[in-house]
Amino acid sequence: MKRTLAVATAAAAALVSAGLAVAHGVDGGKSAKAVTGSFAATTATRVTQKTCTTSDNKTVVTTDGTYTGTATGDADLTGAVTVHARSVINTTDNVGVVSGSLRIDVPDRDTSAEFTTVYSGGQIGGLAVGRAHSPSAQLVANLSAGFTATGGFTGGKLGGAAGGAAVEVAPAGCKATKTVSEKSEARGTVSAVSPTSITVAGLTCAVPASLQSKLTGIAVNARAEIHCQLVSGVNTLTSVTQRR
Repeated sequence: MKRTLAVATAAAAALVSAGLAVAHGVDGGKSAKAVTGSFAATTATRVTQKTCTTSDNKTVVTTDGTYTGTATGDADLTGAVTVHARSVINTTDNVGVVSGSLRIDVPDRDTSAEFTTVYSGGQIGGLAVGRAHSPSAQLVANLSAGFTATGGFTGGKLGGAAGGAAVEVAPAGCKATKTVSEKSEARGTVSAVSPTSITVAGLTCAVPASLQSKLTGIAVNARAEIHCQLVSGVNTLTSVTQRR
């Protein structure tokens, strides 16, 4: 089983590397949209197999092959599909790994991805990462399918399954939202004053509870200087000074 474990370890490393690459690519100014597709690739060509028996009497079959068929779904996932796959399967326990690459023939530019999946009881599930039809879009997809080394892939899904979704990540030209701070001030005669508002030289500002004590002794016709800031659409007092 050492060979099987080595392949499984390499597959896990590939998944981690792909995840890191995707995470790096998503940083800053990116958008993501959901996509789904289905495929079948059952025409097998150039299939080679090797079989060995492990020291604990398990049969391991290693297969390399090319499988072709058709994919349907979102525009970037529709077209003739070609899958190059390598499988390492413990046929005694019916478990293993299947990895490789797939290409979907899309007009002008193909969609392509590398994938690594876990095989169990005739089914595979894992992650595919690559490029979508748009030259700047990344494809990140949960991939699932039925698989046999001689019969290829049936009922394949890119996203749209219980195993997970698929997305295309592309530049979006995002701009950070800036908070605009609007301030105002006035100096002159107080024309109105109450615990909740004050008007000086035509500027009226709401008085927050924290500054109500500052209005003590300020009356109509007194002279004052006020500074205010727009808070949730309301001119709000930030400081007040009585002038003589």
